Amino acid sequence: MELDQVAAFLEVARLQSFSRAAEKLYRTQPAISAQIRALEEEFGQKLFDRLGRRIFLTPSGEVLFEYGERLLALHRETMQRVREAHGAVAGKLIVGANEATCLYVLPQVFAEFKRQYPQVGISIFRSYSHKILQRMSESEVDLGIVTLPVSQNNLNVTPIFEDELHVVVPAGHPFAKRKSVKVDELVKEPLIFPKGGHTRELLERIFRKYRNQLQISMELASVETIKKFVGAGLGVSLLSRSYATIEEQSGVLKLVPIEGMKLVRKLGLVYRTDRHLSRAAQAFAEVATAVQSEPRA
Repeated sequence: MELDQVAAFLEVARLQSFSRAAEKLYRTQPAISAQIRALEEEFGQKLFDRLGRRIFLTPSGEVLFEYGERLLALHRETMQRVREAHGAVAGKLIVGANEATCLYVLPQVFAEFKRQYPQVGISIFRSYSHKILQRMSESEVDLGIVTLPVSQNNLNVTPIFEDELHVVVPAGHPFAKRKSVKVDELVKEPLIFPKGGHTRELLERIFRKYRNQLQISMELASVETIKKFVGAGLGVSLLSRSYATIEEQSGVLKLVPIEGMKLVRKLGLVYRTDRHLSRAAQAFAEVATAVQSEPRA
């Protein structure tokens, strides 16, 4: 049994697809299939069952999935500790964060970290907070920047950033001249919602009692796309203030608070307390905390 075979097996199991696992691992599908066959021959057991076009783990496959995750995590930790034995901060660091956090919160953190620790390679897992926490539980992400609060007991949580959600409108919109906007006024506007994530969940709560009146004109996955479409006059949205500061300063968009509400989004740096934290991860946590605690211009 080779680690590369186990890694291929785990990806097929997670994605329930040989083709998607091959794409993610930059392999051909026949190569992935050959690795799974080799494992099945070695164990003398089938690892997957098929139902139509879908695949499922067999009982033997479920056992290998549990131990395979632990095996790869232990291998990665072993490699990291051997590299750290001579005292250097080096190796690979996997950081989880969503797209907006990568674009608007972390650039200075990454720049300062790379300045101090150029020998560390950084890989970013971009996704929603709940998926980052899931990957962390699978030992596939070293640390993450996620929306607070989080409920897991085995996590160290350090708040590093907070921002307020505002209504974002084109500069020429009637709301742009206002000091605040009421929720029942927003209901009458075509709304552009994010497809998922914390902000979407928050908007669902805010507009729950108006759900029969809502005019959701678009659902978009990217903050950048939302800003472009709002600027083009296709609707209004709600975004964290720092995400649209540049557009407001350039006169393209206007940020307006919601009357009677203070909608604060908090981000925290999280990592597991029940596993070894590499020196690279420790250093990143220290840099991120220091950079985000600096006064903002």
